[in-house]
Amino acid sequence: MTTVCLTFDFDAVSLWISSFRQTSATPVSRGEYGANVGLDRVLGLLRDKGVKATFFVPAHTAASFPDQTGRIVAEGHEIGVHGYCHESPTGLEPAEEARLLDAAVARLQGVLGAGFQPAGYRSPAWDLSSNSVALLADRGFLYDSSMMADDFTPYRARIGDRVDEELFVPGTHSPLIEMPVAWELDDFPYFTFTNRPLFGGMHTPEHVYTCWKGEFDYCHQHVAEGVFTLTMHPQVIGRGPRIEMLSRLIDHMQARPDVTFRTLEAEARRQSLKLASPL
Repeated sequence: MTTVCLTFDFDAVSLWISSFRQTSATPVSRGEYGANVGLDRVLGLLRDKGVKATFFVPAHTAASFPDQTGRIVAEGHEIGVHGYCHESPTGLEPAEEARLLDAAVARLQGVLGAGFQPAGYRSPAWDLSSNSVALLADRGFLYDSSMMADDFTPYRARIGDRVDEELFVPGTHSPLIEMPVAWELDDFPYFTFTNRPLFGGMHTPEHVYTCWKGEFDYCHQHVAEGVFTLTMHPQVIGRGPRIEMLSRLIDHMQARPDVTFRTLEAEARRQSLKLASPL
């Protein structure tokens, strides 16, 4: 059985004003496009295909676009935490990282209701501080989806790794399930043009379809109980030809035997039963 987890980082404007430090009209409008055009296309496609997905939403996005954020939940999708304003946790003091994490959850609850309890977290930068895993575990998060120590097999995140020029020594396992990600399975590097070398952008949808289909086919054919996780952004994947490409990819995956689609929360709960607690 192969599990497919479609995930979307609903960054909207927060990406530009935080990660890229751009607050002028044009970059901000790119975030607006994601909220006002891209998200509608993404939700429509998911509805048409009968698929539930996971959306990681910064608190800034939820507060700025509450109707769109509420619609994600209303249509049966999962929402996970994605920072307060798409800030990287690296370099933050532990108290400040904890404050921002708690503030993000509180602001999401202010939009979605006090009963909202997120199960998952994804770092806005796909990077974590040395304190992040412990902070998430202490707050009862079920899973993180920011690391890359495997491609198609979830594992338990660690606390207390030693990493320096002399040696790498793994720390101890935490209760947190890690749902791994990969730049190869992210729409941003392929499609987004920015002033950062990693994001060259402007690949064709056909090229990305070939890359993603190849990754899925390998997972399906060679990895027992593999979990294939795609990371996308409404402001990126939401352009017409790219949505059509994603539709074709979903059709391809749904046509394969023994394939199911789950939210990250649903799959992480299944994984938590498979991974005997080391504690």
